[in-house]
Amino acid sequence: MLLQASGITKHYGVTPVLEGISLQINERDRIGLVGVNGAGKSTFLRVLAGEIVPDTGSVSKPRELKIGYLAQNGGLQGHRTIQEEMNSAFGPLLEQEKTLKELETRIADPRELEHAERYEALLAQYADVSEKFRENGGYEMNNRVRSILHGMGFGGFPPETEVASLSGGQRTRLALARLLLVQPELLLLDEPTNHLDIQTLTWLEQYLRSYAGAMVIVSHDRYFLDATVTSVVEIERHQATRYTGNYSRFMDLKAAAFSQQLKLYEQQRKEISRMEDFIQRNIVRASTTRRAQSRRNALERIERLEKPNSLRQANFSFTTERRSGKEVLRVIRCSAAPHSEMEPLFRNVSFEVKRGERVALLGPNGVGKTTLLRALMDQLPLRVGAIEWGVGISLGYYDQEQRGLTPANTVLEEVWSAYPHLPEAEIRTVLGSFLFSGEDVRKKVGSLSGGEKARVALSKLMLLKANVMLLDEPTNHLDLMSREVLEAALEEYDGTLVFVSHDRYFLNRIADRVVELSPDGAEHFLGNYDEMVAKKQQMEEWAATNGDSAAAAQSEPALTNYEAEKQAKREDRARARKREQAEADIARLENEIAELEEQMASPEMAVDYMLLREKQEQAEQKRTELDEVYQVWEALMEE
Repeated sequence: MLLQASGITKHYGVTPVLEGISLQINERDRIGLVGVNGAGKSTFLRVLAGEIVPDTGSVSKPRELKIGYLAQNGGLQGHRTIQEEMNSAFGPLLEQEKTLKELETRIADPRELEHAERYEALLAQYADVSEKFRENGGYEMNNRVRSILHGMGFGGFPPETEVASLSGGQRTRLALARLLLVQPELLLLDEPTNHLDIQTLTWLEQYLRSYAGAMVIVSHDRYFLDATVTSVVEIERHQATRYTGNYSRFMDLKAAAFSQQLKLYEQQRKEISRMEDFIQRNIVRASTTRRAQSRRNALERIERLEKPNSLRQANFSFTTERRSGKEVLRVIRCSAAPHSEMEPLFRNVSFEVKRGERVALLGPNGVGKTTLLRALMDQLPLRVGAIEWGVGISLGYYDQEQRGLTPANTVLEEVWSAYPHLPEAEIRTVLGSFLFSGEDVRKKVGSLSGGEKARVALSKLMLLKANVMLLDEPTNHLDLMSREVLEAALEEYDGTLVFVSHDRYFLNRIADRVVELSPDGAEHFLGNYDEMVAKKQQMEEWAATNGDSAAAAQSEPALTNYEAEKQAKREDRARARKREQAEADIARLENEIAELEEQMASPEMAVDYMLLREKQEQAEQKRTELDEVYQVWEALMEE
């Protein structure tokens, strides 16, 4: 065991954040720490790191345990260079290296040879220090620095670059790189995937999979969690529950546990209802009163289960007011830059978008993905090329930097000012579906968290009812549950999507085509992120085996069949989405009908004819809806 946290409680003022949380961390544990925004994940990580002291509870660990902690946006500061910061991770090794160089200088000094005995001792000392230096990895030190800097996206940076000249995101990345060089026995990482592009994320996943120490990771990146953790601890309602497996496995186990708890609750409720009915019918009859009293005593001894409640979460959908034309967008040999004095970030980018497509724009940080979206919105001019929109287009734009929000507005004012023709009650209803209720709508936008601002922006986008949406990192700042809700809403959206995202889980679920930008153009891939990676690997293997000319020849049939394959994939995905929706509707309607039937069987219905009739009509309406949905589902299954 490396560390044991027992009964950790932490309050901020009178607000509870953690209540009696315990966690044991063993050697080589890979733990993902998840929960909604504000659940206390970062607070718990700071307690484990010794950054803050809990109100009650304790953290036990060996005195010599080396812990490495990366705070969210915890970038390096100061005026050291990149190389100096990386070298500082090695501490004692640098002293040993200095000693070796001093010994080498003395050994090379002819005067030392004049004293044979002293010279022999000098050689022995050098051999001893050199062996320790080798055992501690001193001779691999520079290679490790180069490897990690390259993997973390600093391969092209001069070593003498001052840390102070880097952006906030780059300084956080550098702090993580330095932490990996230190190699502590326990890594505590708070949102380590922030500010990383997909190439860097992939390298980091591979590195952490072979990491010798233990890890506790707070992350909203579900793909990253799937790749790196072997257990998940969820903080929910100030308590912690541990699940074995990665994030996807955790979701399955949690759903199964909720279903089982609900089933036990319903079974107990039915049993209590039967017992109460028996007591009511038999307590006044002399022949059965003793049995009724016995049943009443048993009823009083029952420990009643609480109905399991899932956390309140956002619930929204995107709709379109009108249908666009079939040809939505043509981007023709474009180049652009965010500022007029800058060189273009990309050149010769061309692609087309048809109605209903979900096109992901990928590429490394700095290649101009956001710049392209802003050019599509006519927020900045192209250097070269043209953008042609189809007919009947209504555009919606989600800006990851939330530049469209006014900090001085309240939440209600922000949304209502964009849609002044709507009644206040409708605006409040929409905000309620995005978890702004009561006095929450009076909060100033400037005081909101990143996740809250994202929900305000999404509420405005939903009300726009655009048939084409351009989304720039829409999952940034959203917690895991909100991301799931957003994905479900976008899956049901019948318009066209062009979006930028580093969230590979999101890309796999939403994208049906990928346009990968580079400084010199763009590559096109059918399918989602994983399918793109598989295609790239296939092309690389083919090129390595058959040479570039054979690879080019192989690509010809793919280009010929491009449109047909694209259409087929789009239709398959559309059918799959419709089937999933139909199955979800069937499950929902069956649950609602069962609940209505249970209500109709209750004793109070026997004396309230009007209420009973109302419930019967509702149940009949639900059965009609269920029949219609079954017909849709059966038709889809036959296709």
